[in-house]
Amino acid sequence: MSLTRRSFIVSASAFALAGCQTTKKTAETLNPPLASDPARMYAAMPDEQFPLPAINPHKIDPKYYRQLVDYSTNEPTGTIIVDTPERFLYLTMENGQALRYGVGIGRDGFAWGGRANIAWKRKWPTWTPPKEMIDRQPELKKYAEGMEPGLRNPLGARALYIFENGKDTLYRLHGTAEVASIGRAVSSGCVRLLNQDICDLYDRVPAKTRIVVRQEGDSLFG
Repeated sequence: MSLTRRSFIVSASAFALAGCQTTKKTAETLNPPLASDPARMYAAMPDEQFPLPAINPHKIDPKYYRQLVDYSTNEPTGTIIVDTPERFLYLTMENGQALRYGVGIGRDGFAWGGRANIAWKRKWPTWTPPKEMIDRQPELKKYAEGMEPGLRNPLGARALYIFENGKDTLYRLHGTAEVASIGRAVSSGCVRLLNQDICDLYDRVPAKTRIVVRQEGDSLFG
């Protein structure tokens, strides 16, 4: 049976509206949702094993707030990209977007770059300083068997362990309570995020996630 003129117009209008709908994500459609208010984004997390205090957002340069951005790359959706010169970490999403986090990076001479995978993830991890670090800082020898998790642990609330070709690089994505370190080169090679940000990233990425870490002057993107 043929369409009546009225039903054709209604159907055509619905089709046109459907075709105009954007498929880009918004803060509300992300899973977990992305808070738009920095005070909520960096609020206290009292239900953690070691309750996290709130972070004063005024102590963070707003460009380092966790946020959804337009981002063009040839890397697959779900890839972690660390742009060390810019001090940003991106989690790529469909439709040319990414979640962006501010990071602190390793000092010159203590940084790793390349393509690898997140071998595994840990909540409230134990920290074991590498032998080379203990050689440089003998006072860390007391932690040779590992430092218990907690607010004073250098890995913070979460750690994601970077392996290259099945081998531990000894570099991590991890949390920190040191707000002033975000946007700076201060750590011994690892990539640090605010504790609230690493908790958010941890919930969004599975083990085996691809990671690309770009150092100054290289061309890993594309």
